[in-house]
Amino acid sequence: MPSREVPWRSLAAIYAPAALFSTSQGAVLPVLPLTARDLGASVAVSAFLVALLGVGQVAGALPAGALVARSGERSAMLLAALVSAAALTGAVFAPGEAVLALCVLALGLAAAVWSLARQSFLTAAAPVHLRARALSTLGGVGRIGTFVGPFLGAGGSALFGLRGSYVVAGIAVLLAAGVVLLLPDPELQDSQHGPAPTLREVLRSHARVLATLGVAALAVQAVRQSRQTVLPLWCDHIGLDATTTSLVAGVSGAVDMLLFYPAGSVMDRFGRAAVGVPSMLVLALGHVLLPFTHTAWTVALVGVVLGFGNGMGAGLVMTLGADAAPPGGRAVFLGAWRLVTDAGAASGPLLVGVLAGAGSLVVATGGVAVLAVGAAAGLFRFVPRHRPGP
Repeated sequence: MPSREVPWRSLAAIYAPAALFSTSQGAVLPVLPLTARDLGASVAVSAFLVALLGVGQVAGALPAGALVARSGERSAMLLAALVSAAALTGAVFAPGEAVLALCVLALGLAAAVWSLARQSFLTAAAPVHLRARALSTLGGVGRIGTFVGPFLGAGGSALFGLRGSYVVAGIAVLLAAGVVLLLPDPELQDSQHGPAPTLREVLRSHARVLATLGVAALAVQAVRQSRQTVLPLWCDHIGLDATTTSLVAGVSGAVDMLLFYPAGSVMDRFGRAAVGVPSMLVLALGHVLLPFTHTAWTVALVGVVLGFGNGMGAGLVMTLGADAAPPGGRAVFLGAWRLVTDAGAASGPLLVGVLAGAGSLVVATGGVAVLAVGAAAGLFRFVPRHRPGP
């Protein structure tokens, strides 16, 4: 248990910087490939540059856990925000692809530290019986920030050109750092006596959890990210234009965003599997139905099903990690947990590409549906049945 419990009302202080940091990321994502192309990169190199963001997040997971354990959540969040601001500044003035690639990699590493620190903070601060609501709300404000970010970035581009989105993103991340500085008593260290356990000790003592529940969570993340790849690809397959495809994705994302608090409430009241298993089954259903759609309206309806399934599981993976984290070595364990789950998120689009290349897009949607059923089975088998209480 944490050394002191922060009242639920005061937890709102963590959500403002989280929303701002996500807004910064959302503002940058659409313009990264365009910036690379503007610098003369090929389509393949541009895609690789965007992928470096995910590479940085995966590579930074374990170091982030060690950093948070050593310096504390507040200091780690400030460092992540400052590194992001420096990387965004570098992207504004990047003279070539190599410098832009380094900036994108730094953004991914900073995002890993930020995400780990905020999850560790809420794991320690939130009352156990409200943990899922606290973490699903954290995921929800992140979704909102990512949704709003591209619109603000578009305003920056309209005013300052293509690189204007990075200016907007930099302002947002500096505002996030400013709010972190004003947080009331944000330092919540592991409540233990003696030195913190090493990464090797944490991995040894929690190897079974990571190999069972962790692998199930990896599959959950792979299914979620696959959905974001499959839906626009199917829209293109049936001949929808870019505007219609964006509207379909937007409707699906809006449904997703609306469910984060109900999802957390159900998890707190009835347990994690009560949300996780149905979420994966609905996502499996959506992927099965997608090949039967041939118009904008029908694909939008399936997009709603996919958004509903994903929104049902908002905060699930973070909550499972928080439940499994030991009071001592919390941040180090969460670093290992995020390494596993972020690897799943990174592998989802790759899975779609491999299956589509080997067969067809229909084969890819079917493969993701099978993976979703497997994830549901894993959650049913390995998620503890007890409901955390006060």
